[in-house]
Amino acid sequence: MASKKDLNPAGGTILMTPGEMVKTLRELKGWSQLELSEQTGISQANISAIENGRVEIGKQRAIMFAEAFHVHPASIMFADYDVAA
Repeated sequence: MASKKDLNPAGGTILMTPGEMVKTLRELKGWSQLELSEQTGISQANISAIENGRVEIGKQRAIMFAEAFHVHPASIMFADYDVAA
């Protein structure tokens, strides 16, 4: 087994908007926008607008997406947060 000193740190921060994170998580699940709509109750049109940055995601929708994807809402809302900044 490798020790910590043998491991390389992960790459730099990925700059991603909340909408881009929603799209990435949706694609990782293999879901269409319609399937995500069925999981969240958010209309497909709103999902499209969120993914394309035309509509702000908002706290309540972030929670709905997070529950569907089984992730913490902060991972969607603050996908590009850099703790070192």
